[in-house]
Amino acid sequence: MTKILVTRPLPPEVTTQLDGFELTVRPETGPLSDNELRAALREFDGVLPTLGDAFSAHVFADVPDPRCRILANFGVGYNHIDAAAARSAGLVVTNTPGAVTDATADIAMTLMLMSARRAAEGERLVRSGQWKGWHPTQMLGLHLTGKTVGIVGMGRIGQAIARRCHYGFGMKVMYFNRSDKTVEFPIMKTRDLASLAGAVDIMVAAVPGSPETRHLIGADILSAMQPHAHLINISRGDVVEEAALIAALQAKQIGGAGLDVYEFEPAVPSALRALDNAVLLPHLGTAALEVRVDMGLMAVDNLKAFFAGQTPPNTV
Repeated sequence: MTKILVTRPLPPEVTTQLDGFELTVRPETGPLSDNELRAALREFDGVLPTLGDAFSAHVFADVPDPRCRILANFGVGYNHIDAAAARSAGLVVTNTPGAVTDATADIAMTLMLMSARRAAEGERLVRSGQWKGWHPTQMLGLHLTGKTVGIVGMGRIGQAIARRCHYGFGMKVMYFNRSDKTVEFPIMKTRDLASLAGAVDIMVAAVPGSPETRHLIGADILSAMQPHAHLINISRGDVVEEAALIAALQAKQIGGAGLDVYEFEPAVPSALRALDNAVLLPHLGTAALEVRVDMGLMAVDNLKAFFAGQTPPNTV
């Protein structure tokens, strides 16, 4: 029987759909270790991995004749998998686009509102018992409605964020992207990222993680932002140069930041955690049961199609 490894616990609605396979569900919630990565390639016909399961070129080099034929990634982002090395080793790599779009866009809006309106800081004040009551100049933040948002990366998720901003908050939408995009409402493309940073009240990073996007937003881009502007990151942690962001926030060079991902996740520097002008979420982008079930079922469909001799619907 075909052997499948699921590298993290998933909702039962997902794993029960793999009853036609010899299934192993790894109970640990952390990424595969170096030894486990290599064992997965040697001992299983297919693997359903996820964020942090680092199938690098080195791993494939150490297993020159893998039994595994497919990595059906749980998630749209797959920068933890060296897809070129996988293909060279004879493996197919798939992901789960579409299922994550709206949930991730919703978290972007959550972070935008929390950062602009100082919601996390306000909650900490109430919980501390130090709140003295309402007054007219208490915790004044940035009014989001009618402002200008800049989307860095106008793929599915970037466009979903833009729609929420335009239709829900009457915001002007600008974007930076390799190619031109056409949507059903007005948007304006900028010639470069620095121009976008200097023109917007909120800048949202929504690009895929890759060597090309690592540190895309560094000290130069942060210094181009307006002093009241907020940076939101729902892409991958290393898209933003974390040390540069911490320095900018400490100096109050920008208005604030809302982060769902971190450069060295799950490690979050104490200097970042200490900042009141940073909203920090624990990678909640797709953390809704129905979304995680949809992601899992998409990965299952990729596996089933592959082992039925068909082309998986979401090959990368």
